[in-house]
Amino acid sequence: MEIALEKTNSAEIARALVKARMAAGSPAMDMVLTLLVVTDEEAVAEALRTATTLSREHPSRVIGVILGDGRGGAELNAKVRVGENSSGESILLRISGELTKHAESVVLPLLLPDSPVVVWWPGQPPIEPSKDAIGQFAQRRLTDAEATDSPIRALRAVARKYAPGDTDLSWTRLTPWRALLAAALDQSTSKVIRGEVTAGRNNPAAALLVAWLESRLKVPITVHRSDTDQIARVILTTGDGDVCIERISPTSCHFSVPGSALRQVPLGARTLAELLAEDLRRLDADDIYKDTIKHMLAN
Repeated sequence: MEIALEKTNSAEIARALVKARMAAGSPAMDMVLTLLVVTDEEAVAEALRTATTLSREHPSRVIGVILGDGRGGAELNAKVRVGENSSGESILLRISGELTKHAESVVLPLLLPDSPVVVWWPGQPPIEPSKDAIGQFAQRRLTDAEATDSPIRALRAVARKYAPGDTDLSWTRLTPWRALLAAALDQSTSKVIRGEVTAGRNNPAAALLVAWLESRLKVPITVHRSDTDQIARVILTTGDGDVCIERISPTSCHFSVPGSALRQVPLGARTLAELLAEDLRRLDADDIYKDTIKHMLAN
């Protein structure tokens, strides 16, 4: 069920949510968290589709927040949806005028009580996510440097203002690479001496990969630039030979370890919904990410 509200307030939105929930037979106790999506008109449709897909694994109350023009009188328009191919609830808030300066006062009454809150910025993030008026509600704050105009600059900017609970999706994109490298090193009995990473020039995931390898292995990592945006190859040199993971297509790579036959293994890009679902499986602070960005900023 969907209900549209114009020139409304938080109390009316809450009542509309109850009405829609009763009509759809979806009690609030089925929800496990509140997901706040702070975006703009251009990106809101895709962001909310992603959040709807995500809610099948993590039944959530999804609240989309669009901050419009801050000039003029305060105005709040909303759209409430329960059901509609989703196991959660969604509220889209369009906030304009003077109310943009106090958007948190609109959002706060709509959060699920006694449940975790996650904020996701699909585009340009605030300078300091944990101190942002809406970000301060959350246990987890998710940014995406890759979605900005200057990915490396955006990643370093949010890294400088890191607080426990912050994560950038560039780090989540690295999970398959980190898993493959960990598996490769588990099969090697010799210490890593040095390494190489080949990737596109403005790839924030590659910057994090280099920092992670250097901080964990305590060896120098040489960076080579490729013509593709993706991470193309990682080589770790050991006393027994090279551990090598080299992408051969958008969905697979060659995996080689000294003493073992060359293998082809899957290594495809994941959807935004899959990345978010991984991050929502744990809501505590990621200490490895913290150590990685600390090392990145120091070099």
